[in-house]
Amino acid sequence: MNESMSIILALPAGVFLGAVFFGGLWWTIRRSLSSEQPALWFGGSLLLRTAAVLAGFYLVAQSDWRRLLACLLGFWLARIVVTQLTQLKSANGARPMRGPAP
Repeated sequence: MNESMSIILALPAGVFLGAVFFGGLWWTIRRSLSSEQPALWFGGSLLLRTAAVLAGFYLVAQSDWRRLLACLLGFWLARIVVTQLTQLKSANGARPMRGPAP
């Protein structure tokens, strides 16, 4: 595979890693709201999500800063998409988590 193709493929890999990370964060928040031990959920989730994303960045980049940059761009794009999707889901029926009701 030529170099430019591997850089182009790093972008969707970053999107996938971002979806796993931020989607996992959203899932963790929803699960911890009804849990008796939310700190355990947050701590375990943080460790798993961070380890998975760092391993993914390491595998995708393969010591090439351009692939790492493309992967980070995809990760950032996934953050925007997941944020928008979770806000839409919250606005369509789920109670927003902004503090106590007046």
